[in-house]
Amino acid sequence: MLLRLIFVVVSAFTLGFALLMVTARSLFHSALAMAASFLGVAALYILLEAEFLAGVQILIYVGAIAILIIFAIMLSRGTMRTAEPVVNKQWPFVAVVALSLFGLLAFLVSQVAWPARSAEPMGDPIAALGKAFVGPYVVPFEVASVLLVVAMIGAIIIAREKE
Repeated sequence: MLLRLIFVVVSAFTLGFALLMVTARSLFHSALAMAASFLGVAALYILLEAEFLAGVQILIYVGAIAILIIFAIMLSRGTMRTAEPVVNKQWPFVAVVALSLFGLLAFLVSQVAWPARSAEPMGDPIAALGKAFVGPYVVPFEVASVLLVVAMIGAIIIAREKE
């Protein structure tokens, strides 16, 4: 019972910060709310006993994406002074479409008979993932890491040119 209560509280925390992220008027406040929402998702992974996914969530999304948003704030500092309207004129239409889609998805999920079966754990999945990263998937893994480093260096160069 306590675990369900904690799950509901963490879910409300995550959804609250996700809502704050899309409704915040400041880009910086939106980035902070996004990081808090990602931390909430990591907490949900921990509650679901997926510690590896929680670690990846914190390292990749909270760490890397937060740095990306900081670069976005650095690069868009001059555009924040414009006198454009903060709210789009089409927001009521978008809200109706989003709520309708949410209702449709909730209805469809409630109609599915989800099978519940227990499965034996398959050894050590983290060791298998590590072997896959240094085995057959070493080239895509290294290409992705080089691509991320090049993107970060490019963002630093562009940020310095704006000064």
